Amino acid sequence: MDEPMRIAPSPALARPARVRRRLRHNLTAYLFLLPALLLFGLFAWYPILRGLVISFQRVDLINPPAWVGLANFRLIFGDPLFWRAWRNTLQFAGLALLIGYLVPVALAIAINELRHGRAYFRLAFYLPVILPPMVSVLLWKWFYDPGYGLANAGLRLLDLPPQPWLQSPRTAMLALVIMSTWANAGGTMLIYLAALQGIPAHLYDAAEIDGANLWQRLVHITLPQLRLVMLILLVLQIIGTMQVFTEPFVMTDGGPVNATLTVMLLLYRYAFRYNNFGAAGALGLCLFVVLASFSLLYLWLLRRSAARERGGLA
Repeated sequence: MDEPMRIAPSPALARPARVRRRLRHNLTAYLFLLPALLLFGLFAWYPILRGLVISFQRVDLINPPAWVGLANFRLIFGDPLFWRAWRNTLQFAGLALLIGYLVPVALAIAINELRHGRAYFRLAFYLPVILPPMVSVLLWKWFYDPGYGLANAGLRLLDLPPQPWLQSPRTAMLALVIMSTWANAGGTMLIYLAALQGIPAHLYDAAEIDGANLWQRLVHITLPQLRLVMLILLVLQIIGTMQVFTEPFVMTDGGPVNATLTVMLLLYRYAFRYNNFGAAGALGLCLFVVLASFSLLYLWLLRRSAARERGGLA
């Protein structure tokens, strides 16, 4: 008996059927995701879109918003403080990389090499991360006090002259970077420690058999294995330091002589001191474009890492 001939559905009809099957199959998962998507859209995506619109409007919270085109951008580009804020922000990011980028790496490697007390040092270096940022900033503001501060007390013990840490344009930015490094190094150190645990032990065993010392193991095994993690954390640190706000806001208020005025602090001034939310939105959009570029670089590095783990890269 001949079998009935089956007619294959056309691709145009098969595609909607395939989509409906996938929707039915994943319906429960989509319902679980829905509340999170709604909250994320309300508190993350909507403010981004609203900020984009505000950057092209005159908004002062008194009069109705009015469309002004590129007037807000012309205003901020003509403000001398705009370029000063970007220069200070880049200076902060550069100093943070120069001083603070390698500190978590060195701490993680040193703690990983310890035979005893590893948990104690892990906790000790992570404790500053637990402190609320405002507490840390006020604590360091006392450290930098020119009269009775701990920093100048230490200098006096060494017969060195006291320094106007936060009162001098020469040292104010450096003081903020040191404080920020102390407050944030512990969290990054834990990420490096986790990455160190993932390095295959047989590499170190083979190096010890070959007679490699600690420095040679560090240069030829540890750092190459950490290279991708270090690159990703480098991008994240640049993104984080470009948004510095709490430290200059509380410790110096952008002073002295605008030496620590950052982009985020200038944005705050536009919005809440000058009541010009349109200019604040325009400045925020400029910062968004810069940070989005680094975020795209971060996503590219993540995909490259995933491809390497799958063996897609040589």
